[in-house]
Amino acid sequence: MQLTGVQPDPVLGNEKMLQQRLKPEARVADKESAAVKKAAREFEAMFVGMMLKSMRSTVGKDTLTGGGQGEEIYRSLLDQEFAAAAAKSGALGVAATIENHLVRQEKGEGMVRPEGVEIR
Repeated sequence: MQLTGVQPDPVLGNEKMLQQRLKPEARVADKESAAVKKAAREFEAMFVGMMLKSMRSTVGKDTLTGGGQGEEIYRSLLDQEFAAAAAKSGALGVAATIENHLVRQEKGEGMVRPEGVEIR
């Protein structure tokens, strides 16, 4: 069966043209969304790292391994990895909360005020 005389649908052509025009704006929105997500995760990792550092300062040195400068360095590196893993998993929810707040702020929804609290 040979299809001759079939013309392209002008509506479909316009739809493709519209999608091509919208793509750059969508790409910018995706990049901004990814940047917000990355910043929120980095903040959560930094927060967890500071929390672990504070927690470790309350505990005495390990008598089994003897401590030392090398152990302090590797312990801080281990804490950084723990913090990065916690932020990546999203288990604490700090990054998600920050991301949601930033997205709401970008949309112009602003901050949600609890009853009786004045934000200046």
